[in-house]
Parts: sequence; C-alpha cells; structure tokens
Amino acid sequence: MILKKPYFVALDLDNPDKILDIAQQVHKSVGGFKLGPRLLLRYGQDFALKISALAPLFIDHKFYDIPNTMLSSVKASFDLGATFSTVHAAAGKEALSQLSILEKELNKIRPFKLLAVTVLTSFSKANSPSHWQDLATEEIILKLADIAVNSGISGLVCSPYEAQFLRKKYPDLYIVTPGIRLSGGGHQDQKRVMTPDRAISMGASALVIGRPIVQSEDPLVVVQQINSLLNSRY
Repeated sequence: MILKKPYFVALDLDNPDKILDIAQQVHKSVGGFKLGPRLLLRYGQDFALKISALAPLFIDHKFYDIPNTMLSSVKASFDLGATFSTVHAAAGKEALSQLSILEKELNKIRPFKLLAVTVLTSFSKANSPSHWQDLATEEIILKLADIAVNSGISGLVCSPYEAQFLRKKYPDLYIVTPGIRLSGGGHQDQKRVMTPDRAISMGASALVIGRPIVQSEDPLVVVQQINSLLNSRY
C-alpha cells in the first residue's frame, strides 16, 4: 500500500469545520488522514466521505469483538471510504483469519488494508494490563504479531520502538507506528514515542502524527517541516 507521504494525520479534534479546514490545507502534502470514534460517532458517514475524498482514509476504531461483529464493522469502515482499518490482534486467530479473507474480497473492489493493533503506545511496563505484567512488552508484541501474520494479516500497529525487531522477523510486514512527536514536543498521554525520521529508520512503513500538526497555529508549516525532515534523511 503506497502513500504519497509515509504518514497519516490524526484528525483528533472536536470541531468539524476546523478539521475540514486543516484537511483541505494539508491534503496535497500528506499521506492520508486518520479518523477515530471521537469524530465518527459525532459526524458519521458524510464527514468520513468528505475526508476520504481528499486523501486515503484510515478509520481507527480498533475493533475487538466476536468474529461476526468484527467482520461487519470492518465492512462498514470500508463503506465509509476507509483504505485502512484497525482491529485488535488479541481478538485471536479465528477472527483474524476470517478478517484476512474479507480483506482479500474488499481488495477486489479497491485497495484496502487491515492493521492489527498490538500494544497501545499509552502502555508502559508500569501501567500495562494485569495479565501482561509478567511479560516484557517486546514479548507480548511478538506473540500478537505471530498470531496476526499466521492468520493472514500483513499489517500491524505498534510503537516505533518495536518496529525494528518486527521488521527483522517479518521483512514484508506493513508497520504503522503512532506515538510520533517532533523534537522538543511533549509526550502527553503517550509513553513510547519517537521522532518521525527515527521511526522510519527503525522500520516503520507509515506513521501516525496528530497533535504536532492539528494543534499547531499553522498545520501546513508543520507538515512541510516533517516532509523536509523525512526527505533530508531518506
């Protein structure tokens, strides 16, 4: 799945007019846009279709349910214009295998890629769920990655810190990394963060960059800075 630029802008704001304004400013200079439940539950199909008309749309609802519900939800994302959609790798082999079949069917209509989420970038060893406390983050992610890949899913979401070892084990994996911050920027609620250029060098296929762009006074200037940084390194 080739993007014009190797990152999505996470449009995580509550004002639809401001979001559309930002999207219209930067759509020619970025890879795509990410929408999550914060926006789609408020503004729905028409809003998603407006965004998908500007650039590839990544719908990030991280579906985790019984297989039939996950299948229906992914199909609904596709119908909203999504080129990418997320599910939780922890949903298991039965659900992921069925989803990989659906992914192939949808690709006969237009390009579409499923991304299996491993461990959220807001988790660290200190605040991870109790059933993960005895395992290292790297071990958890490898287990989830193995389940996803063996189920036919070739796209994963992980922090940039795990991208390197996943790339070594699965050279053809499509790896999307959130938790991207510019040098000198704050981490907010993210724990495992990295700059765009370093994340790409660690093996990421594409990045998710939100607050550094959408919370800036001039989003296009920040986008141009990111593009310059990536172009100067690669």
